[in-house]
This record gives sequence, C-alpha cells and structure tokens, in this order.
Amino acid sequence: MQLRVPGPTPCPPQALKAMGRQMINHRGGEFAKILNSATEKLRQAFQTKGDVFVLTSSGTGGMEAAIVNTLSPGDKVLSISNGAFSERFADIAEGYGAEVIRLSFEWGKAVDLNTVEKTLEADDDIKAILATHNETSTGMTNRLGDISTVVKKFNKLLLVDAISSLGCIDLPTDKWQCDVVVTGSQKGWMAPPGLAMVSVSEKAWRASAQAKMPRYYWDLSKAKDFLQKGQTPWTPAISLFYALDTTLDLILDEGLSNIFARHARVARIAREGVKSLGLSLFPEEEYASNTVTAVSTADNIDIPKLIQVLREEHDVVIAGGQRKLAGKIFRIGHLGAVDDDDIKSVLEALSKALPRAKKD
Repeated sequence: MQLRVPGPTPCPPQALKAMGRQMINHRGGEFAKILNSATEKLRQAFQTKGDVFVLTSSGTGGMEAAIVNTLSPGDKVLSISNGAFSERFADIAEGYGAEVIRLSFEWGKAVDLNTVEKTLEADDDIKAILATHNETSTGMTNRLGDISTVVKKFNKLLLVDAISSLGCIDLPTDKWQCDVVVTGSQKGWMAPPGLAMVSVSEKAWRASAQAKMPRYYWDLSKAKDFLQKGQTPWTPAISLFYALDTTLDLILDEGLSNIFARHARVARIAREGVKSLGLSLFPEEEYASNTVTAVSTADNIDIPKLIQVLREEHDVVIAGGQRKLAGKIFRIGHLGAVDDDDIKSVLEALSKALPRAKKD
C-alpha cells in the first residue's frame, strides 16, 4: 500500500524493527541513554543550541504546551491564520483564556507581511505571535523567516507550529529566533504518531517564569528537570522512542541539506504531474508546500469517489480536503520516507483513477 496522506507517513523498516524491542525501565540507565541520544540529535535537526523536549502526545499536545508555558490568561496574542491548523493554534490559546487577535488570510494565499507589521505597530500589548510554518490543510508553506523578521522588530514571542515542516523543509530555529517550535513524530520524522518534540528559547523560558496558564502534564519546566536525570516526568511511549532514535540516525546520515533537496525535488514531480493531468494546484504555486500537494479538480470530478478508487483499485491512500475544503480538493503527502518513484507511482494511479471518478 502507498500511504500518501500528510501524516501519518510510512515508517522505514529500521523503525518498525526497533519498535519490536522489549520494554525497559523508563527510570533506568538504558532509557536515559536513548532519551539523551534522541534529544541531542533533535537539537541538530531543529538547528538549535537551546532546549528540546520529547513529549508523549500528538502534535496538538505540543501546540498546547507552547501556549500554556509562555502565556497567562488575558494576554494578547496575534494569530496569523490561513488554514485549518493555524486556526487550531488560535483555538487552543482562546481555550486557555488568551485574548486572541485573529489575523485571517484567505486559505491558500500568502500572509501579507505589511498587515502583520501594521497590526503589531498598532497594539504594543500583543505578547506573542502564533504562526504555522506549513499548512497541510492547504498545501502551502508560509515564509516563516520573513514573518520572524517582522515579529522580532517588535521583540515579541514567536510560537511556531512546524509539525509538518521540520525535518523536511529548512527551519533554522535559532537563526530565525523562533521561541517555541513544535513538531510531531508521524510526519517527516518517519516514526508512528504519539510523540511531540518542542524546542524552547531563552526568551520563552523567561516568559514561562511569568506565565500563569494552568499546566501540569504539559509543564516544560518539569520536562527540563527530569531530562537532567535522563528521564521524562511522565511515563513515555517507550516503543516510539526506540523508533524515533532510529529514524533520527537515518535523517542525520542522509544530511539535512540532502533531505531538504529531496523533498523539494519530490514536490516538483508531484506538482508537475498533477498539472499534466489537467488539474490545478490549490495554493499559489510560489508558496506550494514541499511536504504536501493540495490539488483542485474540475467540478465534474467526485473527490470522495476518486479517493475510494485509488484506495480500492490501486492501493494508494491520499487525503481529502478539511473543513471548508472538504469535497473541493485532495491532498498528496510526500514527506519523510518518500522518493521520486513513490510519487511517480501515485501519479500513474491517479491518471487511471480520474476517469473512474467523473460525475455522471
């Protein structure tokens, strides 16, 4: 089966084999060695000298940790939103009592940096900015480096959802002065779902010392204290740590620059392939993602039927649109363990499935 959704992504055989190991004491030296190894490799992949923590949770749990460790109820937060997951980030902040200013842009369209700057100029009380680097809901990548340049002119916290970008698309955490960056194991890291990885800057730690939002499981100060002992504060998903430590070796052996280039190449193949079939990219192509291609079809194509035909007749699994894009687009994931031939085979299957999915 070709699993080509934006996540979870296929696990390489090395990860599957690693997960078959017997359980160990998560308060013992053997687990400490794995945790410390994975943490140091993640620092390299995050391109940071700061703290990185591995949480047993989905990526959304990592987003929640970013919010509750840096903010207090009533804090003003600017949400830069142009897709489903950036909206989720804002929803989490609102749920914990932040005053969220939603700066919403059309889904699939670029963030207007002038609007961001004018909003920050007009309200000095804004404490933090929420930004999603890569929107899998729309198949586009926001220019996070440019967003950071604007945000840091005003010395604000920058909290980043990089769940579907980090490890696949260049994101130099320290260079771009990202204060908290969140990612998830089931995306470019080639491990199963269940781990969130979070980096924390010195500025974020200073904010954390003043933050008043309730937190217990997500308290990163506890994670920091326990990491010094080679432990996590709560019972970790041990098998997933086996997998992550293994896939991080694969990532660093390939090299980050090579990985970024591979994802860019595979994405080009996907984009050119769908256009050659008479389909259109949903986002502005200049901002099209290197980890997921979102495709608009003609009105005469039944997208749920297309997805069904691909799955049942070609063993290819792709994703439909989310929320207001349901039934309007489909999405091909190409992140993590993926190469040129994988996408070429998806495109071949797509060419055969399209005629079967035409509406009567």
